Amino acid sequence: MEGVEKGSSVSGPVWGFVEAGAVAPAWNMAFDEALLLQASAVGVPVFRWYGWASPAATFGYFQKIAEIETWTRIRPLLRRPTGGGLVPHLADWTYAFAVPPGHPWYALRAPESYERMHRWLDQAFQECGVPTEVATCCEPTGPGQCFLGWEKFDLLHGGRKIAGAAQRRNQSGLLIQGSLQPVPGGVDRDVFAAALRTVASRDWQVGWEMMPASRWEAQARELVAMRYEDEGYHRRR
Repeated sequence: MEGVEKGSSVSGPVWGFVEAGAVAPAWNMAFDEALLLQASAVGVPVFRWYGWASPAATFGYFQKIAEIETWTRIRPLLRRPTGGGLVPHLADWTYAFAVPPGHPWYALRAPESYERMHRWLDQAFQECGVPTEVATCCEPTGPGQCFLGWEKFDLLHGGRKIAGAAQRRNQSGLLIQGSLQPVPGGVDRDVFAAALRTVASRDWQVGWEMMPASRWEAQARELVAMRYEDEGYHRRR
């Protein structure tokens, strides 16, 4: 099957993978929202793996920016299309995962979806020889700030939280946005991305199609202009 990663199973469903590289902060948020808006039309889960061309911090859709501004000096501050808390983007690895309505993952309750994502990341780290664990309880020392303390089903390494995520579900689909930080030493970014695909192929019989970013770019450009480069949008509450 053309476009499916060599060596992956194609006996099961095919999911999309978008390698975005390091791009502008506003573009990252706009593109992730475009993934959600087009999830139903695309019809298969899509995993976007991306970085940041410059420092930024994102915060949850329902958070108040006045509070966020007291917690960090990082600028710009961008309101995510998902919930969750404040996340600094300095040297982290980030992803977005969009699932169409009708897919079994879409039907999961929010805690089950969160757990499934982090168990997927956990298994990928195991593939890379890094011991991690999914938290069975919580240590909420930083309410509203994603990487201070941890919640149930966050991913831990060496007694610290290294992965958190936020979700949004609507009629278009399910969007999960996640960050890995601090990244354990010695793990290569591309090797980890390959491990994620390997785990999905092994455990869920997923085949992978490498999808071009151009599929979502027109809508992402509209969202950049409409929302993510508009200071008023980020300050709306």
